[in-house]
Amino acid sequence: MTTTSAETVVRPARARAVAGGTAVRRGQGLQHGGWFVAPFLALFALFVVWPLLRGLYLSLTDANISGADTHFIGLGNYREALHDPLMWDALGHSAFFTLLVVPGLTVLAFLLAMLAHHIERGKWLWRLCFFMPFLLPSTVAGNLWQWLFNPGTGMINYVFGIETPWLTDKSYAMLAIVICTLWWTVGFSFLLYLAALQGIPAHLYEAARLDGAGGWHRTVHITLPMLRNITGLVVALQILASLQVFDQAVVMTDFGTGPEGSTRTFVQYTLEQGFTSYRVGYASAISIIFFVLIAAVALARMWLLRNREEGGR
Repeated sequence: MTTTSAETVVRPARARAVAGGTAVRRGQGLQHGGWFVAPFLALFALFVVWPLLRGLYLSLTDANISGADTHFIGLGNYREALHDPLMWDALGHSAFFTLLVVPGLTVLAFLLAMLAHHIERGKWLWRLCFFMPFLLPSTVAGNLWQWLFNPGTGMINYVFGIETPWLTDKSYAMLAIVICTLWWTVGFSFLLYLAALQGIPAHLYEAARLDGAGGWHRTVHITLPMLRNITGLVVALQILASLQVFDQAVVMTDFGTGPEGSTRTFVQYTLEQGFTSYRVGYASAISIIFFVLIAAVALARMWLLRNREEGGR
């Protein structure tokens, strides 16, 4: 009876001691780990948090590029933006570009990755050729395709025997920028797909082959399901990147807006308002609107991914 009473007293005390020691070690770990995280947090606050807060403040003012005579106007810039047809046109152009690029780039990257994964000879050369355009600066890619699409001296019209005004007709201008973007950026998604293909266990294909499954069935029932997560990642990254299209569109149109403004993107319109019209406050307001749209897309992607994972369980 005495031994049992002693154990009853000692065990809670030992548990409290262990818990206290664990808490102390955890506190020391957080204290030491904080020093490693501090440089990143400082840079993040300086280059992300502060500009965001500053932009939010400027969006509530009539600030100009000189910074003088700034007055607080509340939500005036946002009300103007919601009734600005040029802003909605620019947003529509960016959305149209995204709708063309994302499906095409996803399918093209998958096909190129399949080719590079299954080819036997010169595998390194194929991988290099598919990925190398991604290493080019945007100005180089834009200028290259601007020359290729030139109606008089361009190679595209000459090779196919056509006379299409690629960059001077609003019906083709955005399509030309889409083709340039597919060629220029497919290498990144191709690399993601290739790495994912190499991670699929070979025994799955061997078992399917023994069961008599052909190449098409192996692709549909093994490859595509195993690449579901990487496909979601590729689509999400490309949506976020395509909505922010700017460089190639501006370079290929000689820093213009394309025929009848058909290639003016949302980012380009924002820069025009800030650095051409000198309306920094209004440019900040439409930037905040665009930030909210981008954040909504990212959150929707996270929500869909979480629901799919929970449904799979």
